[in-house]
Amino acid sequence: MAGPRLPLHDLALRYLRKEPHSLDTEERNVLESIEDRTPISRDAVEIEEAQASFGDRLADNVAAVGGSWGFIIAFGAILFGWMLLNSDVLKHWGLVFDPYPYIFLNLMLSMLAAIQAPVIMMSQNRQSDRDRIAASHDYEVNLRAELEIMRLHEKMDALLERLEKDRA
Repeated sequence: MAGPRLPLHDLALRYLRKEPHSLDTEERNVLESIEDRTPISRDAVEIEEAQASFGDRLADNVAAVGGSWGFIIAFGAILFGWMLLNSDVLKHWGLVFDPYPYIFLNLMLSMLAAIQAPVIMMSQNRQSDRDRIAASHDYEVNLRAELEIMRLHEKMDALLERLEKDRA
């Protein structure tokens, strides 16, 4: 016993007590899914990944690498090697290209920081976008569950009324 299918207008008025033109996006999505009898649950990560550009994915990868212990250890080893090479090893042959106080190394580190910081901030902004998408999706799923429970209560009440009429 599926019951009659209510149009979006009737669903909006009956369950949300709103006119269809005043529904927000999430409410409209939920009511349309009820009207069409389709599931609303989706993977928020897949939704966000489908919207991601190449630059977005690149920013995420740079932030993932730059924020790892592997990167910190490797970068520390490179810096130590640079200083050792320019302080001791190449000094014996007179081939030092960046002697102490390592001005070229400081320039390279400054340029790296100037590029890496905004890229990491882009990745953090994308994480905020992911969180917003997930929260919106959670709201839709919760609203759908709440409305379906309300519809089930109505159906149960109608069945109980019918049973009481049949007994009388």
